[in-house]
Amino acid sequence: SCSSSRAKLTMVERETDLLRKIEINVAEAEKRTGKNTVNIQETYTVYLIETRPAESVPEGGTPAAPDSLWRRYSEFELLRTYLLVTYPYIIIPPLPEKRAEFMWHKLSADNLDPDFVERRRVGLENFLLRVASHPILSTDKIFFRFLTEEKGWREAVLETGFQDKADSRLKSLSAMFRVKNPDTRFTALKQYSDELNTVVSHLLRVRARVADRLYGVYKVHGNYGRVFSEWSAIEKEMGDGLQSAGHHMDTYAASIDDILEEEEHYADQLKEYLFYTDAVRYVFKREKHTLQLHQTKQTTVKQYRYYGHTVRIFSLKGMTSKLFGQESQEQRESRLAALGQSIQEGEEMVKEKNKECQEFMQAAWEDIERFKEQKDKDLREALISYAIMQISMCKKGIQVWSNAKECFNKM
Repeated sequence: SCSSSRAKLTMVERETDLLRKIEINVAEAEKRTGKNTVNIQETYTVYLIETRPAESVPEGGTPAAPDSLWRRYSEFELLRTYLLVTYPYIIIPPLPEKRAEFMWHKLSADNLDPDFVERRRVGLENFLLRVASHPILSTDKIFFRFLTEEKGWREAVLETGFQDKADSRLKSLSAMFRVKNPDTRFTALKQYSDELNTVVSHLLRVRARVADRLYGVYKVHGNYGRVFSEWSAIEKEMGDGLQSAGHHMDTYAASIDDILEEEEHYADQLKEYLFYTDAVRYVFKREKHTLQLHQTKQTTVKQYRYYGHTVRIFSLKGMTSKLFGQESQEQRESRLAALGQSIQEGEEMVKEKNKECQEFMQAAWEDIERFKEQKDKDLREALISYAIMQISMCKKGIQVWSNAKECFNKM
């Protein structure tokens, strides 16, 4: 479909081994009814994922039949949560919205509405292609099984234990304190992400208001059609011209439904980057948490050093009594040796955490640079496409009135 091809156009053209091997499509959506986990009847939508070898087909040849499987939206959510936890330094592509946001009044809020389901189908395909085009995410075995194994995938993802990691990280993040020296690049990125979120939100609200007004303006042109038709009934020489002009007005009034439906696809491209800002914030939180762990380990080693240093310098009986109680020389030396060992282990731990921290920051920043390139290209193309669509819409309006003028000329 043209909407599906539009989704693909937004992709940054990056070849990965996965996309060289297979083509990925979310081919269709289907409404189903069944009982959920608490035995209540519910209606839901499933999406058909098709994969086929990405081999060039000889002229006149038949392409290989695709492998296909059905997935619910909740399974896409599970996959994304797994990727978020497993790759905390990567900006994970967002899923399309679960329920319609930034709506204009004629748009259905029903998440089973066929137009909404179709836009979500395009969004889910775009999500899979985003992941498949990422140099690291595309190599993930669980992602590949999501595409190719209908049964056993959920068990496989749960067996990774990612949920335990997610729970522990949530606890760590909830106990986070202010980091003394955060990386200024990440702080600036967090601020930019917040501001981009605000700007895109405003843009989508403005677009929804314009869509509302435009819908009314187009539909009211149907009144011209009705009036010209009534008028033609009382005229002889002018009758045919008026009747034809009325038909052109009716066509004009009816055209707005398709125009605004196409507009929704451009709005969805903007929404993707609205949701991307949350993914950027998540990486920022992980960066703060990594720094927090590093600083906590350093503080622990400093405390060890302080007590060790104190014991060695102040070897007076009163001080040692306060620290260790009444101890023999042998006990004291044993305690000091254990303390020295703890200091050494603590220093090793700090070195290890420092290395982890540096590796995380490096990996995160590399992915952020990749994302920035993708964002600039995608948003530029989306805005240009939107402008072209508006120009096309205006040209069609001019054509309608040119046709009406010809009708009037012939009267």
